[in-house]
Amino acid sequence: MKKLFRSTNHLGTAALVVSGGVIISRVLGQLREVIFAQLLGATQVTDQYVAAFRIPDFMNYLLAGGFLSITFIPIFSRYLANDDEEGGWDALTAIIRPLVIGISALTVVGWVLAPRIINELYPDFTSEQVINTIRLTRIVLPAQIFFVSGALFSAVQYAKGVFWIPTLAPIIYNVSIISGGVLYAVVTGTPDPEGFIWGALIGAAIGNFAVQWWGARRVGMRLNPALPWAHPVLREYAIIALPLMLGQSIVVLDETFMSAFGDLVGDGAQTRLQYARRTMLVPVGAIAQAASVAAYPTLARLFAEGKQRALAATVDKAVSWVVVLSILAAGLLAGLAEPIMRTQFQRGSFTNADSIASGTALFFYAFSIPMWGILQIITRSFYARRQMWVPVAVGTVSTIVAIPIYVMFRAEYGLAGVAVASVISIGIYTTALVYLWYSDDGNAGRVGRVIDRAGRAIPPTVVGAIAAFLVARVVMSAVGGWTGSAIALVLGGGIYVAAGLGTLLGMGVLSRTPQRAGSNA
Repeated sequence: MKKLFRSTNHLGTAALVVSGGVIISRVLGQLREVIFAQLLGATQVTDQYVAAFRIPDFMNYLLAGGFLSITFIPIFSRYLANDDEEGGWDALTAIIRPLVIGISALTVVGWVLAPRIINELYPDFTSEQVINTIRLTRIVLPAQIFFVSGALFSAVQYAKGVFWIPTLAPIIYNVSIISGGVLYAVVTGTPDPEGFIWGALIGAAIGNFAVQWWGARRVGMRLNPALPWAHPVLREYAIIALPLMLGQSIVVLDETFMSAFGDLVGDGAQTRLQYARRTMLVPVGAIAQAASVAAYPTLARLFAEGKQRALAATVDKAVSWVVVLSILAAGLLAGLAEPIMRTQFQRGSFTNADSIASGTALFFYAFSIPMWGILQIITRSFYARRQMWVPVAVGTVSTIVAIPIYVMFRAEYGLAGVAVASVISIGIYTTALVYLWYSDDGNAGRVGRVIDRAGRAIPPTVVGAIAAFLVARVVMSAVGGWTGSAIALVLGGGIYVAAGLGTLLGMGVLSRTPQRAGSNA
């Protein structure tokens, strides 16, 4: 019991550390978007910046770069559990060498094939847009080498219970992008996406690689250059990582779909969609990403120790809290979508029309926040049990289903249709994974408690969102301009908190927790 209590306290502390880092990085990310919008607006030029990340991002996921912490933590944790830390460092050495070689080779391939890929992805781009996008893509491509190697350095810190240094990576990355964009505009006298792109490359080198290498050294990392290249851990790693490399799920490709289908809507559309989508992801990161990153090492350890009931109880608790908080966040963003976008972005080159369009997209994107939140926990729950193929297979099928959804909704509803297609696609993926997790023999019957809490959160959230929307409309009509939007956001937010959280507390939702299922298998 004392051990479980200490573990819970550690998990809570880790969640607070990660949440604090995520909140800071998300705020900086929004500040980055605000400065970008003020300097450049939402035009065909900014669309080039959005498009420049498509090839690098896909390369990263092709080598499971976005999942390296997920794939390596169970392996390293097993070595630690067996009191064989030296073996864990050998495993790191064996894995990092082929990965760095692989991502370096892909960087060269991406550099060579960039013209063909950009032309295929963005058929509506002008020749000038294509040339500029290729140039920006080639600048940022090497950043993936830093992301992949740095992710493994972060993974060993997570496994050793150190969370604060990995949280610095996105903070430094965002600060560097902001600095690059601003300095380029000051030095040249002309704002250009290239400054932000150079900032991204430098930020990846410092925050995602150099600082994480230092952090890994702090927890005892010892790479072994003399280690034979044929190491048995490579097979284990391949079994875990291969599904993630082959199965590009809707979660991975959602931003690519946003960019490609947004381009078909017209100039500036994918930029407006990106502003809205990243605003939606702020609460997802602060709530669900923090909880899932902090919980994953604990889930992996519980599985390694055979404590299946404790693992299931931990998942239930995490999902329950994430669902409630995500529903609250969704209501706030949906009710105040337009004043949120106006207050953040409407200045400089970002016009009133841009605010209306991005506000519309945010309204629809907000409905996917609970789904994104659940995904963060449920996918890592499968990964902790080494059931990598489950979310990958479901995600791959969901991606295939998503394509005609995007085609249909984009053609029928334009920019709003792209956002709605994203919500539907993520909803399908999440629903399928939740069904599979809770239909498992060990989890059967547990989902009712989670649904009960979510159900109690919805009515007051709807009431609060409607009240906030009406108040914001009245204020913006009476005052107008950026000032009216800011006042509407403050008053609407206050009304939402009073109507939504007040009702939740009155119903006792926030004081109810899922019943514990035990601490052992």
